[in-house]
Amino acid sequence: MEHGQIGSFTFIGTATALIRLGQFTVLTDPNFLHRGQHAYLGYGLTSRRLTEPSMTVDELPDLDAIVLSHFHGDHWDRIATRQLERAVPVITTRDAAKRLRHRGFAAATGLRTWQTHTLALGDETLTIFSLPGRHAPGLAQKLLPPVMGSMLEYALDGTVQSRLYITGDTLLIPELAEIPQRFSEIDYAMLHLGGTRLPGGLMVTMDGRQGTELVKLLPENTLSIPVHYDDYDVFKSPLSDFVAATEAAGVEARVRYVERGQTVTL
Repeated sequence: MEHGQIGSFTFIGTATALIRLGQFTVLTDPNFLHRGQHAYLGYGLTSRRLTEPSMTVDELPDLDAIVLSHFHGDHWDRIATRQLERAVPVITTRDAAKRLRHRGFAAATGLRTWQTHTLALGDETLTIFSLPGRHAPGLAQKLLPPVMGSMLEYALDGTVQSRLYITGDTLLIPELAEIPQRFSEIDYAMLHLGGTRLPGGLMVTMDGRQGTELVKLLPENTLSIPVHYDDYDVFKSPLSDFVAATEAAGVEARVRYVERGQTVTL
């Protein structure tokens, strides 16, 4: 697939983005807390937001779906629960879907790894694949919610036009190598970075080095868009780490930087 004008990507902040592919409009990991507010991470842990989202819920267009990597307060917050339309399909993990249905989001659908959910509008389809992801190493993963990556595959008349990979809050795990084996062509990748660290120093999202290794793992023509790197005080690996690592590895041409509030063509 060649990079064409099939849609757009608007970066709202954290891992929240508005993605348009053909007729479909998808919101990812809705986090609309304001600077200074705290996200709840479970077990009494909170994290203070350092940035402002570039858009409010009231400013969102009509949505065809929400794709949620996992149920954490910096990915689905109390503003999302109060203000998002409850009839919109939410495609997520089985754990998160159960929690959302209890909050009134009856259209929440939970997927196992490699399962799919397809939306159709006329001769256009958007297939959402659940992909591998792991939020913590070893036994520590039991302390954090299950997480999934996603592949958004847009097709017209049955022919795939574009694919966008969303990593979710994952570390660089061996299972990620299966993604480019299954999808030899991936146009874009949205990388959740930040090197998030819990008390005691445990890292639970990719830092700049791991993110660069994933860029190298993906097909050479994939353009990677870093997100989730400076919005909360638990993010310890700034974007500059990723910039330096990609330049040192010689893969900086495979990266596309998008500012909060900026919309770029896909």
